[in-house]
Amino acid sequence: MSPPDDPSSRSPKQAPRPSEQLTRMIAPLVEVPPLEPERRRFSRREVLQIAATSAAGVLTVGAAAALYDRQPAKAAAVLAKIRDHRVALPRGANQMAIVRGADAAANVRKAVEALGGIGAFVKSGEKVLIKPNVGWNRLAEQAANTNPEVVAEVVRMVKAAGASTVWVADVPVNTADRCFERSGIKKAAGEAGATLVLPDAIHFREVEVGGKLLRSAQVLYPFVEADKIINLPIVKQHSLSGATLSMKNWYGALGGHRVRLHQDIHKSIVDLAAMVKPTLTILDATRILMGNGPSGGSLDDVKRMDLIAASADEVALDAWGITMLGVAREEAGFLDEAERAGLGTCDYKSLKLVEVSG
Repeated sequence: MSPPDDPSSRSPKQAPRPSEQLTRMIAPLVEVPPLEPERRRFSRREVLQIAATSAAGVLTVGAAAALYDRQPAKAAAVLAKIRDHRVALPRGANQMAIVRGADAAANVRKAVEALGGIGAFVKSGEKVLIKPNVGWNRLAEQAANTNPEVVAEVVRMVKAAGASTVWVADVPVNTADRCFERSGIKKAAGEAGATLVLPDAIHFREVEVGGKLLRSAQVLYPFVEADKIINLPIVKQHSLSGATLSMKNWYGALGGHRVRLHQDIHKSIVDLAAMVKPTLTILDATRILMGNGPSGGSLDDVKRMDLIAASADEVALDAWGITMLGVAREEAGFLDEAERAGLGTCDYKSLKLVEVSG
């Protein structure tokens, strides 16, 4: 008959307690020194107590080791940070240009020339990222994406300035290949000499954002590697933010589930604008999307404006852009947020502004 304290003597309905299960597993692994005649014999209960104590020690050391292994790795993982790509313009230079004309490419050239020419922003040998809005599987005429003629002209100008590498990149909402193809941007950028960077997994880098809502993010690698960044947004109505213009265009830098940023969209826009400080922004208002933004679809929502605006101040450009849409400043709350963050001025008329007719 088994001793009363032997778990094997219990009925099948009486399962061992967890502590007993642990000790039964560990006890066979604990080495007990051979008994010597002078020493008393250990009882079974004492052996189990030794096993339990040893097991606790092993688990404690294991947990500490695991914590120790993780801590150095975390400390060593210093995230990249997107540099400030802005440049200082000559004293007295125009700070914003608005050009009207039937030829979109000519409007781009005139706007940049009014700010001092492309040479004021891009130097020979530099790597340049051009970031259009290519979010949607739409035709150019539907005004959901940047005009391909605008993209091609900026690529040509940057290459003429001697850039060693010219990337055109975006992270579309719809399928990337189809967006670049149907928008006309794949063909236009390629023929002008740019390299397309699509949102493949290997093309993303983790960067520090340090914003109020966004601490870090996955971005396409040219954002980290570029010497200069040129933003090419389009003027569109947006159902949540009121408008999608220059600062909102940085959503297209991000991988992952960026829809979560819509929960506080105005602060999110400002976090992204603080993350990416471009060298130059050229705002495409050739065709603008007046309603059902940001994706559009109906030509009834499109208005032909034949305008291009350029500046190094994204806040000023966006303050001008909402006037094209008839959106009240209170509705576009990101503007005041951005101004308070020191990213630019909402009073675009206070800048040295030049207007040119084509």
